[in-house]
Amino acid sequence: MPEQRPAPAGPLPPVPDPALVQPGPHGPLPVIAPDGRQAWQVYARPFDRTDPRPRIAILIGDLGFSVSASNAAIERLPQGVTLAFAPYAEDLQNWIGKARLHGHEVMLQLPMEPLDYPTNDPGPRALLTSLGADDNMRRLEWMLGRFSGYVGVTNYMGSKFTTSAADMRPILEALRDRGLLFVDSRSSQRSVAWSVARELRMAHAANNRFIDNEASRLSIDARLEELERIARDHGTALGIGYPYPVTIERVAAWAAQLERKGLLLAPVSAVVQPPAASN
Repeated sequence: MPEQRPAPAGPLPPVPDPALVQPGPHGPLPVIAPDGRQAWQVYARPFDRTDPRPRIAILIGDLGFSVSASNAAIERLPQGVTLAFAPYAEDLQNWIGKARLHGHEVMLQLPMEPLDYPTNDPGPRALLTSLGADDNMRRLEWMLGRFSGYVGVTNYMGSKFTTSAADMRPILEALRDRGLLFVDSRSSQRSVAWSVARELRMAHAANNRFIDNEASRLSIDARLEELERIARDHGTALGIGYPYPVTIERVAAWAAQLERKGLLLAPVSAVVQPPAASN
């Protein structure tokens, strides 16, 4: 088994890269640089892609609302864990700066319509199937302008929106054209988001397990073991969780044992299907 060549410990470079943003109506928007550089690569946590061992990515979302939960995720989780921030939170650019200072790559959550909307409400700027493409695009630009330095986006809720190819396609096209990756959280088994992203030849990945739908030590440990099996079978696996104290505690303990199992903790950007692999 080859010796592990981990990414250097320490902070990630400050953001944004001036070549990767342009002014928007609500804040700076990501763009592909004139030289072709893209946010999903430039803002990624460095990772040795030549290492052949199976990779597991963990994405912890819903950050930015709670100071204590956000600080715990940033400070206690290993640097290889990717952190996703909600667009409705305050002081987001400072949170992103702190997360990157601690070595975490970051993502933006996009609230999308669930099946039981409006009983279950993803918020005032959520993407909705009842809106036209122009209205959803304006909402998307508001969310994209909330902070800079993210490698891509993942859907928050969306069990209805992600099942509509007609609604997902313009959103994913816009994200692709801005150099962002997309993670389908698979809030619905009928989601078409992953397949549409593949057709559009954009960097993409899909969630394999929600690790803390039951926020108990036994359940979280079981879901993490399932991710290990998936990674051994398929080369990569991705799990999504929330900043519960028990989740942070179990993920940190689990990650410390991965190397001896012949597995790698990887940032989300290291487990996506890149555009060239989407033929």
